[in-house]
Amino acid sequence: MSEFILLFRQSAEERDAMSPVELEAITKRWQAWVGGLAARGRLAGQGTRLDTEGKVLRSDGLITDGPFVEIKERLGSFLIVNAHSLEEAVALAHGCPVLAGQGSVEIRPVLT
Repeated sequence: MSEFILLFRQSAEERDAMSPVELEAITKRWQAWVGGLAARGRLAGQGTRLDTEGKVLRSDGLITDGPFVEIKERLGSFLIVNAHSLEEAVALAHGCPVLAGQGSVEIRPVLT
């Protein structure tokens, strides 16, 4: 089996507009989805949520505030899953709570 990273992106406006009740409900959906991956032996590693602030260092030495403000999606967190192929990793990503809104999941093989 190989490892694949699932990168979760979500609309910044969508996340900021959630009420405390909505945030609690989505947290429970995330816990259930990740718990299901773990129960099937597919969860290889669990990243933590990423802050919305940061810096970007460019090859020319320029440092800017990041993530870029012109990007309307945030990289929120990530998981590492075990799968036999990229197609199977994509299948594992189905059901991810971020897909219930305007979010997306990027699936990439982890090189060893």
